[in-house]
Amino acid sequence: MSPLLVGIAGASCSGKTELARAIARHLQDDALLFALDHYYIDRSHIAQPDRSHFNFDHPDALDVPLLIRDVESLKLGLSIEQPRYSFVTHSRLEDTEPVAPRPVILIEGLFSLYWPALRDLLDLRVYVESPDDECFRRRLRRDVAERGRSPESIEEQYATTVRPMAVQFVRPTAAFADLTVSGVVPIDSSVRLTLNAIEVRRIASISS
Repeated sequence: MSPLLVGIAGASCSGKTELARAIARHLQDDALLFALDHYYIDRSHIAQPDRSHFNFDHPDALDVPLLIRDVESLKLGLSIEQPRYSFVTHSRLEDTEPVAPRPVILIEGLFSLYWPALRDLLDLRVYVESPDDECFRRRLRRDVAERGRSPESIEEQYATTVRPMAVQFVRPTAAFADLTVSGVVPIDSSVRLTLNAIEVRRIASISS
């Protein structure tokens, strides 16, 4: 039986990664967490000071052909060599990571519901909705703690690219979702709703 592909989308720091990780923990060995962040285009040929000014919140920032090809392979039950990307150096690492398919593949990222070619591969489409002010607060905490960014640079990037790109490219993809969950309510509620939807899809696939 082919893996069940679940797309989980939402604005930056909306809670989509937290939701995907919680579902993966619940499903344990049955789940593969597949993050779109691995597929950012390599910028190592650009001088280091200029790399951080790139618009990482535009769909063109990702290596879409490779992304679609890898998802197609996983859906066929084939293993892939997934790229690895560093947000510290804004470049793709030299080594790849072998990834094998599992019964449920959680495809998580800003644009999980954006490209028609990717949407068509999904069995369940989930959108995580959170207000902009909460998304910004979370991003500020994350980028200071995990990426060594200054609060001033984070605020500038959020105002110039992150929020405008979310309005233009990410938030409209909620219209393609089979299920919309809140990113601000207790996570257990959104996990339960998503797991119920996954179970419905799994039963339907077995019946067919």
